[in-house]
Amino acid sequence: MLRNVSLPVLHCDAEPVLLGDLSRGSSMHPISFRYAPRIKIAALLLTCSCMVGASFAEYPERRVQLVYPLTTGTPTYRVSQLIADAMSTELGVQIIASAKPGASGADALLAALREPADGYTVIDAYVAPLIISPLFGRVSYSCKDFIPLYSATATALGIASRKDETRWTDMNSFVKYLKQHPGGTRYSAGGELSMPHLVAAKLLKTLNIVSRHITFADLHEGVVELRDGNLDWLIVNPGMYQSAKDNFRVLAVIGDAQESTNVYDGAKRTADFGIQLGLDGLASKPWDWWVVKQGTPNAIVERLRTAMARSLEKPAIREQLEAQGYLLTKLGPTQFQSICERVSQDLRGAIGAIEWEKTETSKLK
Repeated sequence: MLRNVSLPVLHCDAEPVLLGDLSRGSSMHPISFRYAPRIKIAALLLTCSCMVGASFAEYPERRVQLVYPLTTGTPTYRVSQLIADAMSTELGVQIIASAKPGASGADALLAALREPADGYTVIDAYVAPLIISPLFGRVSYSCKDFIPLYSATATALGIASRKDETRWTDMNSFVKYLKQHPGGTRYSAGGELSMPHLVAAKLLKTLNIVSRHITFADLHEGVVELRDGNLDWLIVNPGMYQSAKDNFRVLAVIGDAQESTNVYDGAKRTADFGIQLGLDGLASKPWDWWVVKQGTPNAIVERLRTAMARSLEKPAIREQLEAQGYLLTKLGPTQFQSICERVSQDLRGAIGAIEWEKTETSKLK
């Protein structure tokens, strides 16, 4: 029979100490031998807890992947990498933006959800894959499957044509021409279920005008097609405009926010032409929110949040974002779910616009 058996108590920050001798001769309070298995299990669990706690404290030990849901080489990609680089400095490891385009960004979020919830996969989730794809029933995830860090930017969209366009000169003559030539023009707003396409379809339905949408994997691909005459007009974002403003004539900025006109050098808003889309605030703009997979440990989430918050507060980062025409959203983790719900509700009423566009286009010869 075993008598003089002592069990260690393991502390995360101290040397092992003894619970006491199990024999009756111990100077410490005697512990019945029948509890020994339970104590051993408790000691083992405490050991595991210490190991997990240590792994949190050491995060990150290797580089972090930032899943970007669109194509590389675009202004929005450069913005994501800009923020990632600033966060790399805060975390002490490299954050690499990995582009995973497809299905208007939904493929990227689905791929990220297959990764472990360990903080080594961060997602730059744009509104199209985060909210619009679930609204169309294309994916089974929702905002509740993600833990929010911070929202970084939003972009005001513009309606643009070539600078040398002669068929119209402003928004009013543009609308008049499209009404007189239903289906006679071609445009692009990027992906089929992208935020720009949803907004463009809502605009066309509101004005009861028909134009043929040409789908591209990314909004920026339409710039070359517009220049070469394969498109008649285009939905643009500030990055596109700033990089090629000499080639564009911005007919109107979509929405009613006054600050949106500044990034398009004072172009008028659709609201200035009496056009009300019923899409206000973030519901009329592409925006992003950096998130991680649900189940990521709190200690890791807070580390990432701190790094991102500090990065977005750096004057050099803010100046570069604003210089490229991006609006800083300044939205924090506690606002994530309520904004997801509100924008979902606003966009739900606009979903029918894309179906309307398909129906009207199919009627054309």
